[in-house]
Amino acid sequence: MTGNRKRPWFIFIGLLLFFLGMYALYGVGIYGDSEQYISMHIHREPLYPLFLALFRAVAGDAAGLELAVIVQNILAACGIFCLAEYLCVRFSLNVWEELALAAIQLAPHIVTRYVSSYGIFVENSIMSEALCMPLFQIYALFLLRMVFEGKRADILWGLVCAWLLSMTRGQMMAAILVWFVVLCFLLIVRRRLRALLLPVLAVVCAFGVRSLAVHTYNYFVTGYFIGNTYGQINTLTNVLYACDAEDGEVFAADSLERQFFDRFYGEADELGANYQYGGDTFGERAAHLETYHDRLKFDVLEAGLSEYYWSLEGTEDYCTQSRLSDEEAGRMLVRLLPACLDQWLYDYVLLCSYGFVRSIAVVHPLLNWAAALLYAAALGLLLRQLKRGRGGGAAAVMAIALLLIAANVCATSVTIMCLSRYMIYGFSIFYMALFLLAREIAEEFFRQRNRI
Repeated sequence: MTGNRKRPWFIFIGLLLFFLGMYALYGVGIYGDSEQYISMHIHREPLYPLFLALFRAVAGDAAGLELAVIVQNILAACGIFCLAEYLCVRFSLNVWEELALAAIQLAPHIVTRYVSSYGIFVENSIMSEALCMPLFQIYALFLLRMVFEGKRADILWGLVCAWLLSMTRGQMMAAILVWFVVLCFLLIVRRRLRALLLPVLAVVCAFGVRSLAVHTYNYFVTGYFIGNTYGQINTLTNVLYACDAEDGEVFAADSLERQFFDRFYGEADELGANYQYGGDTFGERAAHLETYHDRLKFDVLEAGLSEYYWSLEGTEDYCTQSRLSDEEAGRMLVRLLPACLDQWLYDYVLLCSYGFVRSIAVVHPLLNWAAALLYAAALGLLLRQLKRGRGGGAAAVMAIALLLIAANVCATSVTIMCLSRYMIYGFSIFYMALFLLAREIAEEFFRQRNRI
């Protein structure tokens, strides 16, 4: 084996030592949501609870969680290595440049542990992000292979990875849509318009199979053939935040929905959990919405709906109560959203703005501007390369990065706020794309200079 072939294994071993060292240093992280994954809660997507259940079945509860966390760290090292190695080969990088790509991919893990307010090392945690991150790296790899190589196997594996991501976190259903957009773009560019029906059918099948899989999983776990609950309550939270008192008039005066609205709006008003208390500046409004989202969701909406449905005869278990609460939230959502659409859209932009910042930086008055400048620079360099007919290189990586960030931010902001641990997926691919763009342009400059 030549020295050149030893280089990737050296990087991989270094990644393994880092991740396993973080496991040895901090151990298994149990957080507020961890118990829901362990207990296969009706609110949670199936893949991560099944992942945990596999190791618990093999090694027992406590040892099984330890084993799961070890595997999570190994998967993270594999995901980083595979993506860095592919880009290294594709762009003919040297060893230092490949090391730089690996280091960039480590950054979000370090940021969430030492910089973000949550303070977790993701791969040590019993949370779905720990499985989602390495899956996302492999998904990004197959998206890039789709663009650069266009093999049918890469297209298929890209969809499989997107589907697995959607089964791990609900927000990652956007990954299926990104796969669809990328494939449709490639087919249009290559003038294979007759084939456009195939990605449409594939997306319909992917969402259909996902729904069936979730229902089947819940049937075997809970005895109810239903989808995951709580999504409607999540979405209603931000809608209620955007409401005025008179918006309740969309419901009949004697309806159950009107009773709920009057109660919820009154309690939200007492908490100050309404857009009217959000302050005057853009930053104040965004921070206020993020601060009060969970209080409005848990202390007002969930508490009120749960209290009512638990009081009904025939509501004998949590799954029934949760399903009825979510369905009621959905009925309210459909009527309320048109009534407060303008304010909701304003708040949605607020959440998205913080989401875009957190995808590549940390929210701070100075860093917000730095993030905006970085996005402007990325778009400028991307357009420059496209204008010069070089869209098949680093520009394609940046286009994928920006599409992935936008999809994640816009999907997450519909239902919840854009916390750092929800936004970290686009961090590394953005900075790798920026690095590759700068490198490509520098090479062009020096080539032209040598010709003169």
